[in-house]
This record gives sequence, C-alpha cells and structure tokens, in this order.
Amino acid sequence: MKALLRRGPVNRASTVRLRDLELDRLSQQVKRAGRRIELTIKEYSLLEYLMSNTGRVLSRNMIIEHVWDESFDGLTNVVDVYIRHLRKKVDDAHECKLIHTVRGVGYSVRDESEA
Repeated sequence: MKALLRRGPVNRASTVRLRDLELDRLSQQVKRAGRRIELTIKEYSLLEYLMSNTGRVLSRNMIIEHVWDESFDGLTNVVDVYIRHLRKKVDDAHECKLIHTVRGVGYSVRDESEA
C-alpha cells in the first residue's frame, strides 16, 4: 500500500506515446519510429515511469523508490547507468532526443522542441 501511495497519480492508458516513441503497457513492448526496442524488465519499468510523468522532472530518489521499490543512499549511480542504457536504445539512433538530464535535479522525458 505504501508503494502505491508513493507512486502517486499516473496516466494509466494502455499505450503511452511521445513523438515517435510508443510504450504499450498491455504487451510491454516499446517502439520508436515503428521499430521494436528490446528492453530489460528494469529498463522497461524505468521508461514506463518516465513516460507516465512526461514533462516532469523526476529525481534519482523518486526513480529508485518507484522502479526499484527501495531506498538507496545517494551515492549509488544505478539510475545513471540505466538512463545511459535507455538512451543508447531509445535515443542514440534518432536526431530528436527524448530523455533529458536536468543537472542537479534528475531526469525528464519530453519532446525537445517543447523544452
């Protein structure tokens, strides 16, 4: 129950889209520009959380508590490592980057043309 409350309100549509990135919660498939992207369970969970909060800046602690369902000390770089993996799979082959770092705060998924 505590974990559900911590997660707060999220968009629960079965498909979430941002520009040409599509995340289907029912099939747990992710596509960018029509091409399927293979993600690990944690990568998928991280991307789903980011896309459920499109445009919001999420701190590392918020991400850890939601995706890993734990409280880690501030010294871990697990979020940074997984963000790097996601960028490689989701953003690297595309001109329009959707995963953004907000220095000193956290990460955000948004259309850069809206920034």
